[in-house]
Amino acid sequence: MRSKLGIFNEEAEDEALFERLLGIMHKQNADYTNTFIELTFDRIQDTKLYDAEEFKDWYHLWKERLTRQNRSKEDSQELMRNSNPAVIPRNHRVEEALEAAVKYNDYSRMEKLLKVLSKPYAHSEDQEEYKELPKPSSCKYKTYCGT
Repeated sequence: MRSKLGIFNEEAEDEALFERLLGIMHKQNADYTNTFIELTFDRIQDTKLYDAEEFKDWYHLWKERLTRQNRSKEDSQELMRNSNPAVIPRNHRVEEALEAAVKYNDYSRMEKLLKVLSKPYAHSEDQEEYKELPKPSSCKYKTYCGT
């Protein structure tokens, strides 16, 4: 978690900082991957958490915590870029690619998906569309080990 938040040194309060963020994310139903991407690039106004007062308080504590290390803001951001993938294999994207391949013999979606997944920390423009979450569904989606 230190790496995901750009922290190089260790302090006793770090675990509480991490737990607080995870609690806020859970409470606000925020996407894990996208939240860390937005923190990495300091685009918090793009997060689901932006309007939550408790997140603003946490954000201030985090920014203050970053000042208590002997590394630059750029070093912290680089650590975060290398610790927070821009893209993950989200189920709905994998299913779209599989359906196109199986039903239509169209492997272009699979090839594009594999291309962006081959460099998950590139943070490139062609990865942006893969941040999108699936549309809400009436049925619960379950994944199992090995999927």
